[in-house]
Amino acid sequence: MGSVHQLLLEFGREKALEADIDRTVVDTAAAYLACEDADTGYLYSGWALAALPHKRLADDALWQVKNDRVTLIVQPGVRVVEDGPPMHVGVPYGSRARLILLYLQSEALRTSSREIELGRSLHAWLRRLSIPIGGKSMRDVRDQADRISRCRMSFQIMQGGRAGLVNQLILDTAMFVDDGDKKGSMFIETATLSQTFYDQLKKHPVPIEESAVRQLANNSMALDVYCWLAYRLHALSGPTPVSWRALYAQFGQGYGRIDNFRRKFRETLSLALAVYPDAQIDEEERGLLLKPSHPPVAGRNGRLTLVASRSLPKC
Repeated sequence: MGSVHQLLLEFGREKALEADIDRTVVDTAAAYLACEDADTGYLYSGWALAALPHKRLADDALWQVKNDRVTLIVQPGVRVVEDGPPMHVGVPYGSRARLILLYLQSEALRTSSREIELGRSLHAWLRRLSIPIGGKSMRDVRDQADRISRCRMSFQIMQGGRAGLVNQLILDTAMFVDDGDKKGSMFIETATLSQTFYDQLKKHPVPIEESAVRQLANNSMALDVYCWLAYRLHALSGPTPVSWRALYAQFGQGYGRIDNFRRKFRETLSLALAVYPDAQIDEEERGLLLKPSHPPVAGRNGRLTLVASRSLPKC
C-alpha cells in the first residue's frame, strides 16, 4: 500500500498533509478509502492500451494512438442535415465520453446482454459518480453520447509477431434522440452494443472499481492511467520497465515536448495511484518500473477502515 494510504490509515488527513504530499492526492486517496461503494465496472482491454483524445478535435479529424502493442484509429461519424450535406460530428473526447463507455460496457457484462437500458439508469449511475444531471453537464453527456453512437473505430493489436485487426462500430443503435421538445429533452429506451464490440468485451474484460472511477471522474488522463495499471500490473510475471518514450506514445498526444509530458504524467500517476493502493511502481530515470500487483478489485475484498481522528463523508 502506498505511503499516502498508510499515513491516512494510521494518523489521518492532517498528518498526511504535513508530509508534503500534494493536497489533491491526499484528498483523492482519503475519499477513496472512505468510500463504501464496492461495485465493479468493466472495460474492453483495448481501451487500457489506447484511449480517446482528452480535448476536442476538429469535427472531421481522425484520431490515432499508436504504440508497440496497439494502434487505435477512431473515425468521426456524420449526422444527416435536413437542408444540406451530411456533417461530421467529431470523435468522442474527454472524461464524459469515457464514463459513458464505461457505463455501457459494465452494464452489458452485468446483464449478459448487449442491449442496455438508458435514461434513468444512466442518470442514476452518473449521480453515483457525483456528475451533475442538468445544464452544461448534461449537454456534454448528450454530445459525447452522439459522438459515440456515430463513430467507427479500429484496434490493431500486436501479439507474438502477429497483428489482429478489429474494425467496428461501438453501437448498433443511436443512444439519444431529440424528442422535438424546445428544451432539448431526449428519449430512447435502450442502446445496443455492436456484436463485434460486445464479443471482444466478453473475451477481454478489465475489472475496475467504481469507487476509484468516482474520484477520477473529471480527469480523463487519470482515468486512462488507472485503467492501464488495472490491466497491466496483475498480469506481470516480474518487474517490467516502461520507458518515458513508450509512455509518451500511449498517453502524450497533445504534448509537443516529452519533458512537458513527464511533468504532467507524474502528477496524473500520483492521482491514479491514490485510488489503487496495491499498485507497486517505482520511477526511474528512464521511465517506470512496474511490479506484479494485486488487481484493484481483488484488493478491496476487505474494506479499509480509516482512523477515527479523520472525519470524511461517506461515498
